[in-house]
Amino acid sequence: MSIADFRKGIGANLATIRGLRVATEIPDNPNPPIAIVALQNVSYDGAFAGGLTEYSFAVSVIVGRVAEREAQRRLDVYIGTGDGGVKKAIESERTLGGSAYDVRVSEMTQVGSISLGDATYLACDFTVTVYAE
Repeated sequence: MSIADFRKGIGANLATIRGLRVATEIPDNPNPPIAIVALQNVSYDGAFAGGLTEYSFAVSVIVGRVAEREAQRRLDVYIGTGDGGVKKAIESERTLGGSAYDVRVSEMTQVGSISLGDATYLACDFTVTVYAE
């Protein structure tokens, strides 16, 4: 299995959230609302004979312009653990199409604003761990 397979699997799970675009490669010009899947780090040899590798991904969700009330409402849903939530969507198919042993969303961090071009958007990051060979 490859890192691209993991990104694709995470992206497919995120695509179940209605109205949320998904980028499994970092886009030049993101168009919110969008979730961007990016590799952060890899931890090798988590089991005997190198049988477990942990891949840590950041899923950045950019919602909408900071000044829009709807942006905060959308972000609240994405952060929640129910339907429409990023955690529930990513963990909905835990093998990522058969490419992993398991996937886990462990935390949401860094709620705040980011600048893209001339506009400022509301965004947050989720930490996702993929367990595989």
